[in-house]
Amino acid sequence: MTDGVPARPAAEVPPAALLDLLRELGDLKRVRSAAHDGSISERLFAHAWGWLVAGGGVADVWRSVAADALAATRLGDLDEAAFTAVGIPAEAARDIRRRALEEACEGLPAALVDAVVIGLDVEAVREAPPPFVARLARQPRAGVTCPGRPRLLLEPPENHAEHCLMTAVYGVILSPTYGADPGTVFLASLAHHLHNVWLPDSGFAGEVLMGEHLEPAFARATEMSLAELPDALAAATRTARRILPDDATPEGRAFHAADTLDRVLQIEQHLRAGKATMRYVLHDMALVHEGPVKTFQDRLLRAVGLLEP
Repeated sequence: MTDGVPARPAAEVPPAALLDLLRELGDLKRVRSAAHDGSISERLFAHAWGWLVAGGGVADVWRSVAADALAATRLGDLDEAAFTAVGIPAEAARDIRRRALEEACEGLPAALVDAVVIGLDVEAVREAPPPFVARLARQPRAGVTCPGRPRLLLEPPENHAEHCLMTAVYGVILSPTYGADPGTVFLASLAHHLHNVWLPDSGFAGEVLMGEHLEPAFARATEMSLAELPDALAAATRTARRILPDDATPEGRAFHAADTLDRVLQIEQHLRAGKATMRYVLHDMALVHEGPVKTFQDRLLRAVGLLEP
């Protein structure tokens, strides 16, 4: 038993069918709304750390954050507060969120789905997150860098809060594949870029140039961030981070799978958007969808040459 999710024989790689769900989750780095500052992913990162600082158990936090993220792939920023503001009863709002969550979870292991669904009913503890959270949210990722080659920047960049949160959620979803403890993977993932609180991200190229100074500098910067946490949480975070250096453990493999997939899918979404065609948008994605004026809309788009016959 791994934090409520039964272990199963470790696989070498997750099923390719998971990629579509991971892509949808990754888009939460880019979903925003008028009522909030920052993307959904950035805000979930702050929420997770605030809850942990308030003494919340890691199991409660990962279940709730994963549930919120998965439901948001269908609902965007339509959360309980938005539903309440327009008079939707609490029970109806919960049913909407549960349906969204179950739809997003289709195809995931039943035990993982059961564990995540519990997260809808966990009472969150709201507390200000540690100062490093805001710094990571302001710290952009480096883009694609390689020694001896020009940097490839794709705008807008994600920030480190978004990447760490998404790696944590990916890690939860991938944990059954590797027989890993999701709580350990989640906490390690939230904390795997604490050095970038103090060191701007220079990417692979900059790290190579730092040479022998790299590891000591990263270690000092990480400890500076951990000093902002309560002692017990700092100790638990150090313990969880022991999985980061290699893939020798199930948790290490789940983390590195999550980190790698998020890094690559972040770049893929830029390339995918650039290759999208008008036919795909109008036909496959039904941008102009069924409704009382659909015939008029199609006639208009054909007349101006935007819709193929």
